[in-house]
Amino acid sequence: MKHPIEILEHYWNFSKFKPQQEAIIEAVLANEDCIALLPTGGGKSICFQIPALIREGICIVVSPLIALMQDQVNTLNAKGIKAMALTSGFSFEDIDRMLDNCIYGNYKFLYLSPERLQQDLVQQRIKQMNVNLIAVDEAHCISQWGHDFRPAYREIKLLRTLHPSVNVIGLTASATSKVIEDISIQLDCIDPQIFQTSFRRSNLAYLSLECEDKLFKTVQVLKKYTGTSIIYVRNRKATLEISSYLNKIGVSSGYYHGGLSSKEKETQFGLWTSNSNQVMVATNAFGMGIDKANVQTVIHHNLPESLESYYQEAGRAGRNGEKAYAVILINTSDELDSKNKYLNSLPDIKFLKNVYKRLCNYFQISYGEGVNTVHNFNFKIFCSTYQLPSLLTYNALKTLDRTSIISLEERFKNSAFIKILIKNSALFEYLENHPKKALVMKVILRSHEGVFDHSTEISVQDITKKTKLNEAEVYAILNSLNKAEIIAFESSKTDAKITFIEPREDDKTIHRISKIIEQQQVLKKTQLQSVFEYVKNDGICKSHKLLSYFEESDSLVCGICSSCLKNLKNKSFKEIDAQSILLLLRNSDLSSRKIEVLTTFDSDKIIALLTDLMERDLIEMTEKNTYKLKTL
Repeated sequence: MKHPIEILEHYWNFSKFKPQQEAIIEAVLANEDCIALLPTGGGKSICFQIPALIREGICIVVSPLIALMQDQVNTLNAKGIKAMALTSGFSFEDIDRMLDNCIYGNYKFLYLSPERLQQDLVQQRIKQMNVNLIAVDEAHCISQWGHDFRPAYREIKLLRTLHPSVNVIGLTASATSKVIEDISIQLDCIDPQIFQTSFRRSNLAYLSLECEDKLFKTVQVLKKYTGTSIIYVRNRKATLEISSYLNKIGVSSGYYHGGLSSKEKETQFGLWTSNSNQVMVATNAFGMGIDKANVQTVIHHNLPESLESYYQEAGRAGRNGEKAYAVILINTSDELDSKNKYLNSLPDIKFLKNVYKRLCNYFQISYGEGVNTVHNFNFKIFCSTYQLPSLLTYNALKTLDRTSIISLEERFKNSAFIKILIKNSALFEYLENHPKKALVMKVILRSHEGVFDHSTEISVQDITKKTKLNEAEVYAILNSLNKAEIIAFESSKTDAKITFIEPREDDKTIHRISKIIEQQQVLKKTQLQSVFEYVKNDGICKSHKLLSYFEESDSLVCGICSSCLKNLKNKSFKEIDAQSILLLLRNSDLSSRKIEVLTTFDSDKIIALLTDLMERDLIEMTEKNTYKLKTL
């Protein structure tokens, strides 16, 4: 059996592990159930990937995020490691074939969502696999006390029934003791090994900066700290506007949000990681796969919805151990804005029932039917059709997605997918007689792997550039090939895709999740209140506040956050004022009233300063109720 360090060197080109990684890997290889809490950038994936590569068989990885699954699969495949993800969009035949490949094709990793795990076909095939490890990413989602509870995660323990002798590892970046206990229970862990690093980041200065003009303050911060930066904003429009403004004033900047195509994301990410751009302006979609050690500053333009999410996003700064800065820009309107966004826009049960019924009617789904049906969806038309408020409706759809009533896949742009239906030889024989079609298909074959195996997203815009055909010609060729059953071609001008996971049961469907929704809404209020308390520069060290939130007791103050700096400043001013009183007392003994006349201090401040000087044995009171310097 190979040693973990050999695998690390061979595939990752590292010669040593990060803190806790080796101990976690050894525990997994010893067949222990494990729960690992590692900060963002702490290398969680290696903790299950290396043991799985050492052992015979395949590792089942459960994750809630399609983009995260695909990102890890792409990374593994690039290293020559066989991995696949059962994301949405695959037909029954595709899934059937892919699962067969996992059994017979020497695959090492199968990534899937907890919803996908509930399908009978998936369960039957996993039972036939030689499973060597069960890994649960974002494990806090399994707990009703976690900050992103997904009820479908409760079904993951089914894997333990299918493979009772296989150990499990749950991984997350942040969790309280209550959440850790819940993860252990829900994953059916036996005496789990808990691995947790300290949440303290001694090199990271947490700053809450009060300002009226956040853009002006942003520029000040970027000019003071000229290293690589991330600016987190609330929406896609802000990423474009702020990035454009920064470029105009000479601060190199890119932008990133969930609506960009894979190509655009790759371009923007590449410019930032290569230091061509100093700044990345992004929504919270910018988070996966960020392993840039020299980020000096992370700036939040708006308050985060929880300290869990803030800790992860802020923690992308200073991974190289150098001094770094996590900045939240605050003004008087922030608290109200956050309540409107995160609390007042939460759908209640009545509104959820209405949206769900409208959704079923929109797609003409009959009562008791609709399960596993997939539909292209135009959000704006849906809201307009039923006169629904957009933000509340969007949050209702996200709630239905998180509770596994539907699966919502946002696209934001026109999308196109193809799968080649005939064999390689037959395809090229056909294309020999159709040169214009051959031009289009050759571009697709050079640019996209897997088009013979499964439905693959393509960029029609890229094809038009490379073939020098116009868009209408490309669509006409692809539609023609689709009609001839050479390819399966799907084109959509919708902005989302919805899959119904449960059959339609109207009110009954929503009743099943009502308690979960109510409990989560109470939790969101509590979490947001913690954010309000955190941003105050009230003299309590910000690092201490974060550590206390995550139940880590540490009496040390950081000395570098905005609260600590404010305390230091106040202490400095206090000392200057005290010294001015000592100078007055060098000339003569003075009463407090006389000191008030000779200074600009009010009576309360004078009493406080005199009390402090007496406690420090620097002055004393005379029999005449005056104050004098104390002689040694």
